Amino acid sequence: MFSSYSNLKKIILGDTRTLMGMTRFFFACLLLFTMLLSFSYAAITPISPLSIGQTLGSPNGVYELGFFSPNNTQYQYAGIWLKGVVPRVVVWVANREKPVTESTANLSISSNGTLLLFDGKHGVVWSIEETIASNGSRAELSDDGNLMVIDIFSRRTLWASFDHLGDTMLPNSTLIYNLNTGENQVLTSWKTYTDPSPGDFILQITPQVPSQVCTMRGSAPYWRSGPWAKTRFTGIPLMDATVTSPIRLQQDANGSVSFSYVDRNVKPPRITITSEGSLKIFQHNGTDWETDFEAPTSLCDFYGVCGPFGLCVMSASPKCKCFKGFVPKSIEEWKRGNWTDGCVRRTELDCEGNSTSNNANVFHPVANIKPPDFYEFASFSNVEECQQSCLHNCSCLAFAFINGIGCLVWNQELIDVVQFSEGGELLSIRLARSELGMGEKKLEIATLS
Repeated sequence: MFSSYSNLKKIILGDTRTLMGMTRFFFACLLLFTMLLSFSYAAITPISPLSIGQTLGSPNGVYELGFFSPNNTQYQYAGIWLKGVVPRVVVWVANREKPVTESTANLSISSNGTLLLFDGKHGVVWSIEETIASNGSRAELSDDGNLMVIDIFSRRTLWASFDHLGDTMLPNSTLIYNLNTGENQVLTSWKTYTDPSPGDFILQITPQVPSQVCTMRGSAPYWRSGPWAKTRFTGIPLMDATVTSPIRLQQDANGSVSFSYVDRNVKPPRITITSEGSLKIFQHNGTDWETDFEAPTSLCDFYGVCGPFGLCVMSASPKCKCFKGFVPKSIEEWKRGNWTDGCVRRTELDCEGNSTSNNANVFHPVANIKPPDFYEFASFSNVEECQQSCLHNCSCLAFAFINGIGCLVWNQELIDVVQFSEGGELLSIRLARSELGMGEKKLEIATLS
């Protein structure tokens, strides 16, 4: 009897242990399955697409690629963000104009290296535009935040998100204006704070010599930095050196130009054009993002607010005034505070053919100026040569000789001119001699000094 009881006890205890073991095994499998669902991939391959709930991490965990919803709706976007930063900072979006809605949506790569975003029964809603010839490829995310399609045999980069920027520029990404190919790589704002589709504002560099950074609203200029002078933007005299020092702006003889921002901080800075048209440079202080630079911030920052030959004075009220020798084009509009018509010359210049008499015109210097737009570079080595060149060219309306640039001249209306309380450049404007009431001897000093 006792033997039977003992055997029964062993059977019961054995079954219990077996059941407990099976339970542990079940929960271990469930945990493993859950982990696999949120697994951070090393790469996207033809047999391992990226699905909703999964992420593709960069090697050292700086960035990750995954699906997100900016306003917690059913609309999902494939994007890149800084890992471990709260709130989430999205720096690139693939399907800006076509969100996915199906839970089975995934980002995959074809056998020939084409990235494809599938939205279940809706099919492909986004893909890279380039045709890639490859016998085998994979998509990887770098610690720079660059999503790359790489040939698995040659390790050659076939496609990169840095060549298709959104609203944000990261260190080692580049804005480009190539006059030879017509390539113009820009930043394009989101439509709204929660809608990543392309908005109204574009940030670009110009092919002018030297180049400048410009925000466009549609086809109209909205803000500009002024020409680059090797280490600074002439239209932002108080921009801190810690902000300008990482800037790399390179321009060749043909005018093709590239702009990048190189900074190796653990939490990389970012340059963003917002849906409201603000250019912002952010830096992470270890706990939060700080705004190192923002434009526009004042009335004078907005492009051409005082119109042609109008001067926006930062420290005065009202903000706009006409240059010496000019008067408002419309007195009534000027009194209403509508300055966009600008100013007109009070006394016309006395030109003879394609030159002017030395006795007819003089140059009036104005200090602390943001150089006007539509400048032209002239290769003169000193201020005297620059001035004489402008004096003997009837169409030359102003000149400036700027450290880090050299000679700039203006042959058309002076637009988007700002006068700062400190800093800025010296702009010399051509006037009829009668505007200054100068005699011939004084004129000689004015035109040669």
